[in-house]
Amino acid sequence: MAVYIISFSPTGGTKKVADRLAKGLGTDVREIDLTGTATDYTSFSFSRDDICIAAVPSFGGRVPAPAACRLSSMKAYGARAVLVAVYGNRAFEDTLLELKNILDRAGFRCTAAVAAVAEHSIMHQFASGRPDHRDMEELDQFARQIREALEKSPSPNSADLTLPGNTPYREYHVIPLRPETGKDCVSCGLCAEKCPVGAIPAGAPDQTDGAACISCMRCVSICPTQARTPDRQLLAETVQRLKSACAEQKKNELFL
Repeated sequence: MAVYIISFSPTGGTKKVADRLAKGLGTDVREIDLTGTATDYTSFSFSRDDICIAAVPSFGGRVPAPAACRLSSMKAYGARAVLVAVYGNRAFEDTLLELKNILDRAGFRCTAAVAAVAEHSIMHQFASGRPDHRDMEELDQFARQIREALEKSPSPNSADLTLPGNTPYREYHVIPLRPETGKDCVSCGLCAEKCPVGAIPAGAPDQTDGAACISCMRCVSICPTQARTPDRQLLAETVQRLKSACAEQKKNELFL
C-alpha cells in the first residue's frame, strides 16, 4: 500500500495540509504535483490498496479547473481517496462535493474528506499564519481517525461519504487579480516555467495572458525579486468586499 499526495498547490498552503495528513496515514508516501503543464496525467494509475490524498485549494467555492481536468484523466482502479479542500477563511462551499464527484467518475472510492484553513494566497491578512501549531495537531487527529476508519472498513463504499455542497455548483470564477510585473523583473523566466496554466510566455516573462491566468499567485510567491504583484487598488477593494465574510476564524472539518 502506498499513500499518494496528489495536490494542486500553487503557493504551498494546500500541500502543507496534505503533507501533514499523509504523515499519519502511511510511511510509503509518494507525490504527484498537479501544477505541472508538461505532465501526462493519463499515465498515473493506482491500485485498490492505495490511499490517494487529493488536495486542492477552493477557488471561489469550486475546484480549480486545471486540477479538475488533470484528476479526471487519472486511472484510479478503486483506489481509496481522502479529499482535501483548503480555503482562506471564507468558505469552501461546493469544493468538496465537486471534488468527490470528479473522483467518483475517475473510479476512486472516496472514504473521507477534510476542509482545512490556510492563509489566503492573495489576501494574506485572512487566516494569516495558518495552518498553525493547533491546526497541525488537529490534522494529526484527523489522520488518526481516517486511518482507524480505513482499518475498520478496508473496502469502503464511496456512496457512504456525504459532503456539504450544492448541485448545480455555484458559478466558477476566480478572483480577477492578475499579477502585474514591475521594474524589478530580471526576466529569469521562473514564473513562466512554474505557471500551472502556461499564462506567462517563456520569451516574455514580464507579460501575462489575462484570459488564461487563474489568479493562483504562484508567480508572485516564487519571484526572486518580488517583481510580480496584483493590482494594489483592486486588491484593496477586494479585501474590503471580503472583510466581513472572513472576519470569523473558521475551523477545520473532518467528514467520514
